[in-house]
This record gives sequence, C-alpha cells and structure tokens, in this order.
Amino acid sequence: MEHQETGKVWLAGAGPGDAGLLTCKAEKVLESADVVVYDHLVGRDILARIRPDQKAVNVGKISGHHPIPQEEIGQILVEEARQGKQVVRLKGGDPFLFGRGGEELLKLKEAGIPFEVIPGVTSALAVPAYAGIPVTHRDYVSSLHIMTGHKKKNGELECDYPALVQAGGTLVFLMGVTALPDIVKGLLDAGMDPQMPSAVIQEGTLAGQRKVSAPLAELLEACRKEEIQPPAIIVVGQVCRLSEEISWYEKLPLSGMRVLVTRPRELISSMAERLRKKGAEVLEVPAINTRAVKSDRLAECLKETKSCDWIVFTSQIGVRVFFEYLEEHGLDIRNTYPARFAVIGEGTRKALGKYGIQADLMPETYEGEALARSLEALDVKGKRILIPRSASGNPKLTEILEKAGARTEDIPTYETVYEPCQALDICREIDAGKIDCVTFTSSSTVHGFAAVSEGADYTRFTAACIGRQTMETAESYGMNCRMAEKATIESLTELVERIQKDR
Repeated sequence: MEHQETGKVWLAGAGPGDAGLLTCKAEKVLESADVVVYDHLVGRDILARIRPDQKAVNVGKISGHHPIPQEEIGQILVEEARQGKQVVRLKGGDPFLFGRGGEELLKLKEAGIPFEVIPGVTSALAVPAYAGIPVTHRDYVSSLHIMTGHKKKNGELECDYPALVQAGGTLVFLMGVTALPDIVKGLLDAGMDPQMPSAVIQEGTLAGQRKVSAPLAELLEACRKEEIQPPAIIVVGQVCRLSEEISWYEKLPLSGMRVLVTRPRELISSMAERLRKKGAEVLEVPAINTRAVKSDRLAECLKETKSCDWIVFTSQIGVRVFFEYLEEHGLDIRNTYPARFAVIGEGTRKALGKYGIQADLMPETYEGEALARSLEALDVKGKRILIPRSASGNPKLTEILEKAGARTEDIPTYETVYEPCQALDICREIDAGKIDCVTFTSSSTVHGFAAVSEGADYTRFTAACIGRQTMETAESYGMNCRMAEKATIESLTELVERIQKDR
C-alpha cells in the first residue's frame, strides 16, 4: 500500500469582517489550501474567495446554537490532514482570543499533525478603531482589558467587576450583547461612575456598522431603542468621548453600502479596490471562469499571421490566451508582423501593452459594435482580420466586418463557465437585503451571476452596468439597471457613488 503523507493545518485569523484586514499570510495559505474549515463570523467577501476545487466545511457556531460540537471540529481537522490535505482552519478575529484555537491545536498535537498559527486582527482593537475609539490614550487611560461577554452553560458571566473598576482602564467586551444587562449592572454595582462614557458597535468594519454611544447607566436603554443585535462589542471608558471627534469610517462616501462585484475568477478586480477605498463593503464574486479551447485552426492562423492585416482583441483574457498559444507553438511576437492590433477598450489595451505592443485602434465607446464600426471606417474590404476571442462572442462584430468586405477568422480561444459560491449563499444575501448594488462589466458576468443566484429577487438591488449591451442583458433578467456614462472602471465607480447618493 502506498504511504500517505500527512498534511498540515494552518490555524488562521480572518479578522473582524472587512476583507482588507485579512493578513497577507492568511490570504496566501487560503489561496493554496485543499480544505477550508470556517466559522460563522468569517467575512462574506473572504468566504467568496473559496474556489470550487477547494473543499469548504462550515463549522460555524452562533450564540446558543452549536451544530458541530467543538470535539468534532478538532476531529475534522485531524481526518483531513491525515489524508495529506493542506487545511486552513479559518476563524473570525484572532484564533487565540476567545476563539478556542488552543483547544484545536492540542487536538492536532495529540494526533501528531503539523500545524502553524497565523494571528488575525482582533475585533477588540479594529472595531473601536473603525468607530473612532482609540482603546488607549495617554490623556485618558493607559491600560486595556478584554473580556468575553459569552455566558457559561449555567448562565453566569465570569467577570470580576470590582477588579475591573479598580483597574480604571478601557474595558472591551466581546460577544456581549445578550449579556449587556448583566455587564452594566455588574459595573455599576461595583462602583463605576454611571456617567462613564460607553458604546456598543454592531457589525464593526462592515457596511452594517452601527454605533450607540451613551453614559453607562443609559447604555442598555439606548441599545434597546436602536434594536442593536449581535455581532457587536461593548466599549466602556473615557476614550469613548473621542468617538465623534475622530470618527472616520462613517464619513467615507460609500460607507454603509454593500456592493457585489462580479468578475472572471482570474482577474484581480481594480473595481473592488476603488470601491473599498471609498468605504464600501465589497463582496467579490467570481461568477465566471475561463478555460482555453484547443484549436487547430488557431495554430494554423498563428503560423500564417504574416498574411493577417488586423488582430482584434475583445477582452484581457483573449490577449493572455493568444500569447499563451504563441508560446505553446514555438512562436513569438515576430510572427504577428505586419498585422496591426485593435482592442475593445482600456483594460484590453493595457493587457496588450504588457506584451510590448501598443494598440493601433481603440474605439471611443468600449463595445464590440463600436469596435467593428471603427475598423469599418478604415476600409477593411479584402482585409484579413483574425479575432481570437470567447466562444460566446458577440456576432455583431463579425457581421459588420464581413458586410464591409473583410475576411474574418473568428476563432474561439477560450470558453466561459459559471461557478457557484460554495461557501456563500448569494440568494440569501440578496433576499435578506444585504446587497445594495451589483456591478457588471460584461454580458458574460451577468449570465454567470444569474446562474449562481437563480431564484433571487433581483429587484432588491441596483445593477450598475459598464455598457449598453451589458445593461440590456441585465434588464433581460428583470434587474433595475443604470449604465455608466463611459465604458471604463472609473466611470462605473462614479456610477456606484451616484447610486449611493440616490438611495
């Protein structure tokens, strides 16, 4: 029998929710993992990054409801690693701060499974920071005390209130909303000033962030009035006075907005980064993937490129696949001479530029029909035009060119496949009103999104589309659509900002 090499487990903190607070090391191991075992509080954007070829195991525990016992979670980690798998145990916040990470590592140690720990950004520090509360300040306090607000099975909260009041530092209670009455009473009974500044922050670092500030004696009633719900943290101390003065997150232009960005899995979304910088909570859903299509005809055309007058690219992916074909067949950039190059838009132009080629033609409107009209205006009668692109490319491009007398070689070089989000229920997110806007940069991303969210109520969000064809596709699914003024990422970002202002 062949020996099975033991795998490894990485115990990683996922941070408080904002995907931007996931550490570089955690992101790296998440990308290379075979198995991801995750908790309920892991950010949705992080869960959306789990690929279909990775095994996702939800062991999430919600207050009062533990569908998978702690002992069983440890056994899952052991069994997966024994199969030679690279396993990431992903926990919200930091795995060692009330995360029971130590218990899971002892289980792995007992079983002889190798492991590493990747600390995470804890909500005890990040959430107050996003609410404008520095947990320490030399003019107010020089100590910080972090407690769990989670009650034991007997319903009691382990907390030495007199000692906390005596210490005089900032108090942070995690998972403490349900125990808030006991916490307030305990602190007041121990002699804390009823006027002590305090705050409760719900869904900190995310679009749903809400903050309630009040003197300690009035905090419970203030939270009841605002209907504060878990997950939330409690901060008590003089530093809460600074909350309004140095508040910053709520002032960002897209703060409070949840945007779902669709994109091909292989493309890094500059759109998402732009939106995050403006304060939006961004959920990146790679609803489509692409794979190269083997084509004997393309191989022939590549060897005959000297007879091509134009090579036309309609996507960044098309550029990459074309040059991969060149390399695969022992060819290089010289084999494209003397063909001229046309691209559909700015992103494709930049992709072509990475191979040392400047586009000879790019239409003002970044659409297939506009690209065809721009070529037509250059008199393409009798010209041979090679179009390596998606198998589902817009037929209008070739129709217009052929009508103008061109000889087109429209060759599928890649195909689009739709991918579900295995660790995230997109329909539930939409129907629960957790998505305000969905951005689309092509018709294929619309179709891919519709495939992974079939049955959802598309009237619950606004679709922000980059061009007319994309908008028409989204409208065919019954979405409420708006179109960017220009077919650029910059213009699409500006559209999202206008949508936010109009909400």
